[in-house]
Order: sequence, then structure tokens, then C-alpha cells
Amino acid sequence: MANITAAMVKDLREKTGAGMMDCKGALNEVDGDIEAAVDWLRKKGLSKAAKKSGRIAAEGLVAVLTKGTQGVVVEVNSETDFVARNEDFQKLASNIASVVLTSGQTEVEAVKSAAYPTGGNVGDALANAIATIGENMTLRRASLLSVSAGVVGQYVHNAVTPGLGKIGVIVALESTGSAEALTALGRLIALHIAAAGPLALDASGLDPAVLEREKNVLRDKNVGKPENVLEKIVESGLKSYYKEVCLLDQPSIHAEHSNKTIAQVVKDADKSVGAPVTLKGFVRYALGEGIEKQESDFAAEVAAAVSGQG
Repeated sequence: MANITAAMVKDLREKTGAGMMDCKGALNEVDGDIEAAVDWLRKKGLSKAAKKSGRIAAEGLVAVLTKGTQGVVVEVNSETDFVARNEDFQKLASNIASVVLTSGQTEVEAVKSAAYPTGGNVGDALANAIATIGENMTLRRASLLSVSAGVVGQYVHNAVTPGLGKIGVIVALESTGSAEALTALGRLIALHIAAAGPLALDASGLDPAVLEREKNVLRDKNVGKPENVLEKIVESGLKSYYKEVCLLDQPSIHAEHSNKTIAQVVKDADKSVGAPVTLKGFVRYALGEGIEKQESDFAAEVAAAVSGQG
């Protein structure tokens, strides 16, 4: 059996990012052959990645990337917030956003099949990251907005590095006016969206089931009143609801636009932009929204990992 030195273990660890004991075990398995150990760890890592795929991944990063008339927002999840601070994971999220922007694909399986900048496809890059970093990771969703003329503005909240954070917003503004003025307007509106969390651009974009539920709440709160009165109450209540959840009807959060709705802010921007502006759409991703997070006993997880059960 080959004599496995600390230097060999260090070399293999630097090549693969695998744990020290895994590196030592791999070198023992292949009699000290570094390249064979890399392959051995890759196979072992990928099998571990499959094992980890059942774990809930609700942390991670939202990546935003815009280029002129196009913009994308992507959510890539990991198991822990610690991984979101890993430079390799950050590069993975940024590269996936770049792939979506270049390919125009937004359906998850189509994105995973798309070519990755450093070789293979996005699915391969995810699997390699799982094997190297040691956590389950998933590409959860991706969206793209574009306009024929104008810009797609953006804002990232709680950014860990440019374009990566906890909340990502893109806003499509159609206009033949100044791109610089439109970009500033897009950021301003995107910041509003990040804070206010609208559900739709206007009432026509709301889920009919959501509207029906709101109507039922208004009716139940006013049960017993004459039908003609009740209908007026429901109509009035819906107008108030639209101001809460429809972007164009929401009052701007910005002090300089006090008492103005987002629709009015966009209309007023015609002068500074130099041409009429239309807000065509938006996408807002908040990291982990809708994912049921699993409570865990951290001490027990550490103990399991040390005993070789994790």
C-alpha cells in the first residue's frame, strides 16, 4: 500500500474541494494515484449528491441580470445560508442567470439542459456543485422579461454581491426615450416592488380565485345587509384591495412621489424620459417563498456527520 502523506491529501483537497478524510480515503483506495483519486471522489461525490437531493433547500440566492431590453431573475436554492456566501455558489447562480438571458429558456428542465459557460450543461454544474460543496442545491425557477424598445430595470435587496441577494426584481419599461432615464425609473419602481410586494400589474392580472376569496370575505363581513348595498360594499372593498396588491394602483413608497400611484409616477416620467412610457410587467422573487422549511437539530446533525452517518 502506498504511503499517503499530508501533502498528497492537501493536494487532492485543493483539486476537488472534498473533505480531508474523504481525500485520505480516496488515496488509500487507489494506492496514492492523485488523478484516480479525483475520479474516485467524483463518483463518490455524485452518489452523495443523489442522496442529498431529498433534503429541503430553502436558502440560497436570487440572481438578477439585465441587458438593455431584456432581463432575467433566477432562484437557486441551497440548504443553508452559509453556502450563499460561498464564492463558487455565487458564481454558479450568476452563470445560470447568464444562461437564461442568453438562451431565452425559463422552464427549469430546459435551463438545466442548456449549455453551461465552463462546459457541460447547467444540470451537470449543479451536480458538481452538490458534490463539491456537500449540500443539496436546486434551480427552483427562472423568469425573463423583454421589451421591443426601452429597458428592463432591476433591484436586488440584501445583496451579497452585485446582482445576487435575497429579493430580486425586474421591471419592463417600454419607451423610445432616454435609456438612462428609463434605467433610473426602472430601479425606483423595482425598489418599490421589493418593498410593497404587489401580486399583479393591475386587476386583470389577479388570480380569479384570489379575487373570489376577497369578495367572499367582504360579503361575510357584511352579511345581512340588502343585496344592492352589499354589492356596493364589495365594489368599494375591491377598489381598496387593488390599491394594496396591484402595482399600478399602489401608492408609491418614495417620499418624492407622495400621494401618487405607480401609474401616475410612470405617466409623470414621460417628460424626463422624452417619450411616453409604458410599464409592461414585473417579476419579483423572494428567496424561499412558499417553501416549507424543515426544522432541524443542528447539534444532532453535527454528531451524525462526525460519526459518519451524515
